Amino acid sequence: MVEQPKAVSRRRFLESSSAVALLTALGEHVCAADPPSGTIHPKRISLAEPGPMLPPVPAILLTVKGKRDGSDEISVVWTFVVNGKPPQIGVSVHDRHVAGMLIKEHGEFVLNVPTAEIVKPFDTVDMNTGKIADKFALSGLTRERATKVDAPTVAESPIHVECRVFDTIPVPPVRSIFLASVVATTVREGVCDESGRLIVPAVQFFGMTAGSGEFYTMGRKVGHIGQTVGRTDIKY
Repeated sequence: MVEQPKAVSRRRFLESSSAVALLTALGEHVCAADPPSGTIHPKRISLAEPGPMLPPVPAILLTVKGKRDGSDEISVVWTFVVNGKPPQIGVSVHDRHVAGMLIKEHGEFVLNVPTAEIVKPFDTVDMNTGKIADKFALSGLTRERATKVDAPTVAESPIHVECRVFDTIPVPPVRSIFLASVVATTVREGVCDESGRLIVPAVQFFGMTAGSGEFYTMGRKVGHIGQTVGRTDIKY
């Protein structure tokens, strides 16, 4: 396979004639390996209660500056990537949560990626949203400060993603989505290589399996983005 230049986007690569030829050849290979038409698949059932069963889901601690007369807030929120370049993320927060009100007030926050070593403090934070003034003290997590935004960080987290909100979308009946630009990303030494690429085995990340509510660490590597077209440069 011919390695494409790193500057080439996914879309431009797919539009190139060589890429089309390669994908055509790969498609023929995949079709040849497809299971016989008579293959019997397991029976599918409909659940009594529909749910957003899309595992795994990122396990993230959001930190945001508090009010003048209150403590900084730390909370667990739904998180997703919006864009790689420019770097943008989104978070979904319940309208009654303290974190949501503070994000609207300050317009910036930090996403702190936890590890398996702090899964109990992580759950302590999640189960005490809005019930206690200082969840840093309750969970035993260490408060530090961000580098580009006016917000706290979790010292135990190997990755801090500092964000500024550029849009807010109300989501009926009870939530708001905050879209934010990533203005700084800091990591512990050893978490990324010299090019800034994440070294996954270096940190024991975990995620939640939406559908069971359980936490699992990363399993074995089974592939990477662009593997079918000879790409190895895509990080986001």
